[in-house]
Amino acid sequence: MKGLKSGLDFDFERYRERMEESKRRLDIARRFQEPDRVPILISTGGSYYAWLSGVDISDYYQAAFDNPDLQIEIQLSGQRWAFEELQDDRTSYGIRLDIGPLAEAFAFNLPIEYRQGTSPWIVRTMSVPEAAEKLQVPDPQQHPGVQKVYRAYERLRERVTQLKLKVPVSGGLNIHPPLSAACGFLDVEEVFYYLVQEPQVIHRLFEKLLLTFFRLRDYQDRYFGTRTTSIGLADDHSAFVSDEMYRREVMPYNMIIYARYGREGRHLHADGPNDHHFETYANIMRLTSMDIGGFSDIANAKPVFAGKVFFSGGLNCRDLYGDFKAAKPAVDRALRIGMKGGGYALAVGGETYVGVNPDTLCQVVAYAKKVGRYPIDPDLLGGEDVDEEAADQRS
Repeated sequence: MKGLKSGLDFDFERYRERMEESKRRLDIARRFQEPDRVPILISTGGSYYAWLSGVDISDYYQAAFDNPDLQIEIQLSGQRWAFEELQDDRTSYGIRLDIGPLAEAFAFNLPIEYRQGTSPWIVRTMSVPEAAEKLQVPDPQQHPGVQKVYRAYERLRERVTQLKLKVPVSGGLNIHPPLSAACGFLDVEEVFYYLVQEPQVIHRLFEKLLLTFFRLRDYQDRYFGTRTTSIGLADDHSAFVSDEMYRREVMPYNMIIYARYGREGRHLHADGPNDHHFETYANIMRLTSMDIGGFSDIANAKPVFAGKVFFSGGLNCRDLYGDFKAAKPAVDRALRIGMKGGGYALAVGGETYVGVNPDTLCQVVAYAKKVGRYPIDPDLLGGEDVDEEAADQRS
C-alpha cells in the first residue's frame, strides 16, 4: 500500500519489551512522579493510516461493513509504521471495528452520508423538540442498527482468525455522553439554543441519551463478559458552554456515567478549548486523566492538574503540518510547561488529523526523547532556541 509497508506479516510482539518499558514510564508519570523521560503519546488512528496508505477515508470507513480486509490491512500497516518509525510510548496494538463518528446513527437508525475525501457524518433529520419526543431508546439485543455493528465485529474477528493474525480484535457500540451525542445528530446551534432558552426540552432528550448510553454499555459488557470499572468520555461540545452552565446542565449526566462505570478510572477527552472547565474537571469531577485537546493551553492545564489529574496534550495539529523547524517551538513550550513533577505526557491534543506531516511527527518524538529527560535540564528547555546539538550529545 502506498507509503506504508504491509502489516499482515509483522510481529508486533517483537516490541513487547518496549511496550512494557513505556507502560512503566506512564505508570510513574500517572503517580505524579518523574520517570526517566517524559512519556510521548501520538494519537494516530485509522483515518490517518488510510491517508498514509493512499486510501480514501470514506472507503476506509465503509469497509467496516463490506470489506474487513481493508480495515485490517490499513490498521496493521499503520501500526507497523508507528512501531518502526514513529516509536512513541504506545503500550498496545490490535484491530478494532472502526465505524467513524457514527455511533448515534446506528443507535437511532439515522441516515448516514459517505462522501469521498472526508469522514462520514449523520444527516440531520430532526429538530430538538422532535428528538426529545420521538427518539426511541433502543433495546440493543433486538435493535437492527446495534446488531449490524456487532455482526460487522464478528466478521472482522472471523477474518482475522482466517488470516492467522495474532492480534487482539475489539469492537462494540457506545455513544457519546448526552451533550456531544445530541450535537452529533442534531443541529448544534439548535441544541445550544434549547440548552439556554428551554432547558426542560433538552433535558428530556438528555435523559433518553443517558439511558441509551447505559443500555449500550451494559449490553457490551454482557456480550464480552466484562465489567466496566474505568471509562473515558468524549465531551467535545462542552467547550462551548460556560463553566456555570456546564456544572448545571451538562456535568450531572457525565457524573452519573462516571459513578456507574468509573469507579477505578475517569478519563475525559475534549477537543477544546476547555480551559474554563479545568478547575471543575480537577476539583469537582475528580478526573483521573484527561486529553486536553489541541485547542486548550497547556499553561492553563498544568497548574490546575498538577498532582491531581494526569493529562496529555500540548500540541495542536496545526503545529505539525509543516516541517520540524516550524513545530519545534510548540514542542519546546509543551515540554517546558508540562514536564515538571510528572503527571504529563506529550501528545497531539485530540487526534492526529489527515495531512499532518508524518516525518515531522517522527522527528518530534525523537527530539522529545532527547531533551525531555529527567532531571530536567533548563538549558535544553529554556525557550524556542533549544540547542539541538547539545541534546544530541546528552543522549
